[in-house]
Amino acid sequence: MAFIEVANVTKTYQVGESSFTALDDVSLTIEKGEFVAIMGPSGSGKSTLLTLLGGLNRPTSGRIVVDNLDLGPLSQEQLSDFRREYLGFVFQAFHLVPYLTVAENVMLPIAVEKNMNGAKRVRAVKVLESVGLGSKLDRLPSQLSGGEQERVAIARALVNEPMVILGDEPTGNLDTKTGNEIMAGLERLNAAGKTVVMVTHNPENAARAHRIINIRDGRIDNAPVTCVCV
Repeated sequence: MAFIEVANVTKTYQVGESSFTALDDVSLTIEKGEFVAIMGPSGSGKSTLLTLLGGLNRPTSGRIVVDNLDLGPLSQEQLSDFRREYLGFVFQAFHLVPYLTVAENVMLPIAVEKNMNGAKRVRAVKVLESVGLGSKLDRLPSQLSGGEQERVAIARALVNEPMVILGDEPTGNLDTKTGNEIMAGLERLNAAGKTVVMVTHNPENAARAHRIINIRDGRIDNAPVTCVCV
């Protein structure tokens, strides 16, 4: 069985008296250690799929299974435990808390753990050093560049040592040089064994993945895609 399995998933939203189908009978699999890019026009369902994979949303029908764990029957508390154990999220909007320091922002995903605060800070420092921010632990987000803020977001995604990194346009707000640095960081994480699933509009970023999945109008587009494996 694949590490991630999406089976006949449909997601429909109610908008007033009408409904909108964001995903329509989508099925796909992702193997452990893969780097997969999800592409498609705006409104195609890419980000909806990512929220479903992350247990942030529930499908209207169909099943999502991660590492033999069916997300459907899980309670909200169990889904929170799943996200904490398995997932790291990197979004286009960094979602850093402006009044917390860099280190404190990175410690947020492990705040509920029973470890002493000193041990949590050690973990935060270690992961910040791995993304080149070991000297900026006590700065506020407003004192960092956009690229540095993105690296804080990546460090926060890594602090719980997740198996899967989910990225939603992680370079969307960055200049080309900084975006390339972030993509290189995701490639290093994948080379270290992390499964990476990234939504992107950028064909150059997508070409750095092992495989590209195209979504159009809520369905997998099976038109031939050139997959550039690097």
